[in-house]
Amino acid sequence: MINRRIYAVLLTLLSPAILLFTLWRAWRRPLYRERWRERFGWGVPHQDHPIWIHAVSVGETIAAIPLVHALQARYPGVPILMTTTTPTGSAIVAQRLGSAVRQHYMPYDLPSAVKRFLVRQQPRLGLIMETEIWPNLCHAASRAAVPLLLVNARLSPRSLRGYGRFPYLFQPALARMAAIAAQSSEDAVAFQSLGAEQITVTGNLKYDLPDPVDARAKGLLWRERLGMRPIWVFASTHAGEEEMALTVLEQLQVQWSDVLLVLIPRHPSRRAEVQARLQARHMHCALRSKTEDCRERSVLLVDTLGEVMDFYAVANMVTIGGSFVPSGGHNPLEAAALSCPISFGPHMENFRAISHDMLAADAAVQVADGEALKNQLQQWLIHPEAVAEMGQKAFRLVQEQRGALQKILHLVEVVERQTHDHSDASGR
Repeated sequence: MINRRIYAVLLTLLSPAILLFTLWRAWRRPLYRERWRERFGWGVPHQDHPIWIHAVSVGETIAAIPLVHALQARYPGVPILMTTTTPTGSAIVAQRLGSAVRQHYMPYDLPSAVKRFLVRQQPRLGLIMETEIWPNLCHAASRAAVPLLLVNARLSPRSLRGYGRFPYLFQPALARMAAIAAQSSEDAVAFQSLGAEQITVTGNLKYDLPDPVDARAKGLLWRERLGMRPIWVFASTHAGEEEMALTVLEQLQVQWSDVLLVLIPRHPSRRAEVQARLQARHMHCALRSKTEDCRERSVLLVDTLGEVMDFYAVANMVTIGGSFVPSGGHNPLEAAALSCPISFGPHMENFRAISHDMLAADAAVQVADGEALKNQLQQWLIHPEAVAEMGQKAFRLVQEQRGALQKILHLVEVVERQTHDHSDASGR
């Protein structure tokens, strides 16, 4: 049985290989060169005891933004430290929060790296978004008296099976969490089965979206540029989905020749790959990064970050990527908040509760494959009144499900107060 001590020793022995892997990735992908030392816990040290929020990548970072703003309002004198794992997540933090927060990459779960990170950053508490359970980090935080909260916590069946294989490793890590704010009662039961304690069902933070005022304004500008042609946004696509989208587009254009496909790959670094797919079909696209004219093109390829909601605001219909390949899907709520009719494929495992809620409220449509997607889009193009009705249902669902943010803030206050009282009692 692998426990934390064995796990820590194994990772320590692998440290040279992890360093070489990091340098190799930095050489292959320029974005990973920036601040790579932070992945080993190095970074500018601070003594201001921030509230630390960790969000792995884009989706978690976007979900954390309302929480950041609420914490800044509740604790105006306390700085916020944001950590991410991916460069795209870091870019979203920079774009949407700027200098309002301090940034750092999350260190690898090496004993020396997480200890160094905690010593140099000295957070007063940490809020870990969704499903990040790192045994060495949890152990080091406990030793350093830094309470950790797992917020907006969820466990997919796949994650539950994975963590369940190593009970002596993850049960102690979860037991060290000061609180777990689960998205649903099903998630709470899943965490309990792994040995977690202090679990509260708060709902899904992703419903607590801020009012997308800026996106609506930018959507109006895009509508002026694009005219009144039907706009289909296929967002956060993965390899294999672009090919399907182009096939569907060709079929739609038989009857609706002016349809514009706004194609937004999950990773903008795949631009060349997607362009090659287009060229193979003799389809020419306009590139968003070059602000190219779309009027004579049938595809706008969005190879930038942070503009998905701007295009949702101008969309006649939206399809969620990562759901037609086994990637678990992506968050449909941003499109719902902008009253979009939404379709997604069979793979929404990472958003099973949200997708279930949307389907139950008739606020989205789930389709099996490209052929079924084409049929659904055709129906929306024929019946625009159905488009408006579904968009309104999606918007109402978001409004009705809000409230997780206030419950999470209450948990933070409780943990903060307990930590303060303990510090006073121990003379710290």
